[in-house]
Amino acid sequence: MMRANEDNAVCVSGTVCEEALLDHELYGEAFYALRLRVERLSGVADILPVTLPARICPCLPKEGERIRIFGQLRSYNKSAEGANRLAITVFAKAVEPMGPEEAPQNSVQLTGFLCKSAVYRTTPFLREIGDMLLAVNRAYNKSDYLPCIAWGRNALYARDLPVGGRVRVEGRLQSRCYQKCLPDGSSVERTAYEVSCSTVQLLE
Repeated sequence: MMRANEDNAVCVSGTVCEEALLDHELYGEAFYALRLRVERLSGVADILPVTLPARICPCLPKEGERIRIFGQLRSYNKSAEGANRLAITVFAKAVEPMGPEEAPQNSVQLTGFLCKSAVYRTTPFLREIGDMLLAVNRAYNKSDYLPCIAWGRNALYARDLPVGGRVRVEGRLQSRCYQKCLPDGSSVERTAYEVSCSTVQLLE
């Protein structure tokens, strides 16, 4: 169902973690939120947020169901603790059941414009990382701002990409927990979502 020429295409499949809950209504249409557990080959699981329009799924998935979702990666500003944060979600356009023997899928294809210079860094174990933010256009003159992370040679390549350059990435959507330090000295655990890139390409 994903097409190679799409600027924003996602296919994820796994197990529904919790009952879908009403998130918001827009122009009379209901949108539900759920979380999908997607296993990696390593055995680690990504817990991914999904936005589900009621019109494409009259019977909402139940906790424990295995489903496949086709859609797009979307971003929006979410107000929390007095500040705006960039929130990421898989916006579902189609949902189908998974067979009992089917392996989980996690595939993302994005084509967008590099918003700012990639941040190149190395870990204490000398692993090279490049953090990018892509603006991906969608209908009605809107854009989604999507964080991407590249590794190794891809990170080196991303470091030299021009701001405003049209970039195509392929990879998977991952969740990552981290500790956020607050002004009062305390900390709180948060989850970041980003596209872990297997390929990065500057387009003409």
